[in-house]
Amino acid sequence: MLASERFNVLIQWWVKSHGDGSCDYVRVRSSDQQELEWVEGSHLPPQMPLLKHRFTVSFEAAQQRQQNLLAMGFKPGQPLF
Repeated sequence: MLASERFNVLIQWWVKSHGDGSCDYVRVRSSDQQELEWVEGSHLPPQMPLLKHRFTVSFEAAQQRQQNLLAMGFKPGQPLF
């Protein structure tokens, strides 16, 4: 997880790469320990990223979703943009 000390924000990226150079991504961001912002999208450089879903989840729900991401082939990764 990446941390920004200035704003006390934690960010984690999950990435699933495809053979054509595109990827699906999930960005999880937390500014408190109650809820997390969950953002799902796609990216094919050099185009702008496509945002598919954006919502908030509880910390416990995010843990279950991250296990599902691993099962679907996503891996923790570096920021895409």
